[in-house]
This record gives sequence, structure tokens and C-alpha cells, in this order.
Amino acid sequence: MKSRSRQYQEKLKKIDRNRFYDPYEAAVLVKELANAKFDETFEVVFRLGVDPRRADQMVRGSVMLPKGTGKEVKVLAFASGEKEEEAREAGADWVGGKELADKIQEGWLDFDVAIATPDMMSIVGKLGKILGPRGLMPNPKSGTVTFDIGRAVREAKAGKIEYRVDKQGNVHLVLGKVSFPVEDILANYQTVLDEIIKARPAAVKGRYIKSITFSSTMGPPIKVDPMITKVKLPEGVSAGA
Repeated sequence: MKSRSRQYQEKLKKIDRNRFYDPYEAAVLVKELANAKFDETFEVVFRLGVDPRRADQMVRGSVMLPKGTGKEVKVLAFASGEKEEEAREAGADWVGGKELADKIQEGWLDFDVAIATPDMMSIVGKLGKILGPRGLMPNPKSGTVTFDIGRAVREAKAGKIEYRVDKQGNVHLVLGKVSFPVEDILANYQTVLDEIIKARPAAVKGRYIKSITFSSTMGPPIKVDPMITKVKLPEGVSAGA
């Protein structure tokens, strides 16, 4: 069993581990317990009632966080000709073709999102074994294989994130930084929750969202009531929209 630090144990004492918190209460508690020397990431994990081994129960896609991620996103774009210039003007950090693919095969992975135009997939496809396990492989379903590469780059820079259910049926997503106002965290959460609900596979029977937890990078998980599908803020707290 993994041992926990005394500081972590002290944080656990402030949580009712048998309680399912309202999203607002859970978000406030995560922020209160985040006391690392850096700006911790605010995360959410959905445990879904799906069988990821079955193709008809795969849950994956992308979602635009209205309040962003709080992180500077490094975007790599595989493009040529006019599309190369379009990607650069949109803010891509690296743009190119085979030379970038060769660099990745040599071990370079200093980027957060990879986007490609369809005509470049003959080059990018060879990187599947490297990019796939890291969640960096361009994919049409997530909007990262497209001829509208300028829009895709701008969305990635603005806070569009990809998600995919893991082998245990969990979906991990970032909701921002703990320094975000709680209303911004919850605006991102509502958007993500709506997306996960919309992505429910037709083949899934029974309970779809089994559990939801909030946490910070160094903090303990806090259970969120999965039956609450619409976030309500206390009176006097602005939605910040």
C-alpha cells in the first residue's frame, strides 16, 4: 500500500470521504486544500460504466473549455504550402513535415497538441507507436486532422482539450488551475460534464456515470455528486460568463 505524507493525511481529515459533495462545495474544498508552492492543476475524473474493450463503447472526443486551461499550449502542425502559412499565422509553435516527423522519431516530444492536414497523414501515420500512447496522435474524430488547420490551431491554443476513456473506464480531464476563480472552474466543469453526457455510447446499458471526483495535482480526491447535472452557484456568486 502506498504511504502518504503527513501533510496529505492532514488534508484527508478535512474531507468527509463518505459524502458526495455539491460541485460548488467540492471545488471550494479543492482550492482550500491546494497548498503546494506551485499553481496546481485542477482535475476531474469520471468513472464510466463502459467496457473500453468494445469498439461500440469507446468514449473519446474533444471539448473547448470556455475559461481555458491556464496553461500555455504548445502546438505542432504538420502542413505544407498555403496550409503551412495558415498554421503559422494562427499561432502554431512548430510547422513542417518530414523534418518534424524525423525529429519526433529521434525522441523529441516538446509539444502538447499535434495537428495535421489530411494530405500529411502519410508522414504522420508512421508516428503512431510514438504519439498514440501519449495521446498526441492527430485524429479526425477529435478535429486534429483537418484542412481547416488555422481554426484547429486557434482552438487548441484557446483551451480545446481531447479526452479518451482509459482501460479502467476512467476519463481524466483538466478544468484549469487552482488559482482560477471557483466560478471559472465550474464553468469549465459544466461544459465538460455536458460533453461526457452527450458522448454516451448507445450500446451502454445501466448507469453511465458511476462516479466523479475533483482533485488538485497534490491533493486528495473529493467525491462529487454524479446526479447533479446542472451546476448551481450560491446566491451572490457570479457565473462569470
